[in-house]
Amino acid sequence: MNTTKPSLYERLGGEPAIEAIVKALYDRVLADAELRPFFEHTPMDTQRAMQQAFLSAALGGPASYAGKPLTHVHQGRGIATRHFAKFVRHFLETLRELGVSSEDADEVISRLNTHANEITGISY
Repeated sequence: MNTTKPSLYERLGGEPAIEAIVKALYDRVLADAELRPFFEHTPMDTQRAMQQAFLSAALGGPASYAGKPLTHVHQGRGIATRHFAKFVRHFLETLRELGVSSEDADEVISRLNTHANEITGISY
């Protein structure tokens, strides 16, 4: 009898779920007048693919994130704490909309929040 709890990646539904989450998330983000400018010159197919790989790795999936370090990618972009918080709110709303349990949604957001300083450039 295997009593190992499935990874968060598995509980969310694996690759198809991560793909759906990322698509729905960026639909919300690109509709947000304050966040949309951060992606004006970004090839969104590439962005979505990188986000899927990052999330898969961060949530315990089989993929590994091979992109540039988050501090490097976000440096000098003017991403303030309020922008990050707004992105996280969109993320949470996306998870809720897709029927992710409150417990799993909280865990996803908790893992995302561990990268806040890398994304905003704030260090304590």
